[in-house]
Formats: sequence, C-alpha cells, structure tokens
Amino acid sequence: MNRPVEGDVQTYERVFTVEDVQMFADLSGDAQPRHTEPDEDGRVMVQGLLTATLPTKLGGDNEVLARTMEFEFLRPVYTGQRITCTSTYETVTEHDDRYEFTSDVVCENADDDAVLRATVDGIVWKDD
Repeated sequence: MNRPVEGDVQTYERVFTVEDVQMFADLSGDAQPRHTEPDEDGRVMVQGLLTATLPTKLGGDNEVLARTMEFEFLRPVYTGQRITCTSTYETVTEHDDRYEFTSDVVCENADDDAVLRATVDGIVWKDD
C-alpha cells in the first residue's frame, strides 16, 4: 500500500491498439462502427470507457477503492495515439483504518490537448 499524500502525482502512458478496442467492444458490447471500422489512416476511435481505464490503472497500482468517479470526455482518442494520464491527490484525510481522498485526473494526447478530465473520490485501506 502506498500512503496517499496531498499533492502527490502519478502518471501513466498508453497507446491503445485496434486489438484493444476490439476486445473492449467484445467485453462491453460497445461495437459501434466508429470502434470497429478503421478510418483512412487505419485507426479506430477508442471507447470513452476504455480511455477511462487509464485512471483506474493508476488506482490499481495504489490499491485504491474508488467510491465515485466523474468523467468528462473532451475529445476523441484514436488507436496509435499516446495518451498520458496524470492523477493528483487533491485532499487526503487519514482515519484509523484508511485514507480517504479526492484526486484530480487529466488525460492528454501528444499535443497536450486534454481528452478526459475526472474527479475520483476513494479510499486506501491501511496495512494491518
């Protein structure tokens, strides 16, 4: 368990592939043509909730249990684009058995354009 600290920043980068989008379409049922039929550059649009797995990956790395996650999808993400997700602990409250926190999340493409913004409220249990 990593103790959350106000102001701490975590970052994760990922490039989604056409195969990633297809697997998510199979799992989620979101198989709209925009996610299955490549454009003239061979790319497909990444599902919004697949993009939202970037902050959940950071949460998993830190043993976070999310209570609420509020997403704002700002622009499409396409396969082959590098997306960088940055999460910052805005508030952290310590209790006897856990930490409660709020994080501000932003995911950006290589042009530094925000593609997703999120607020996450969650907990991290203390080690026994």
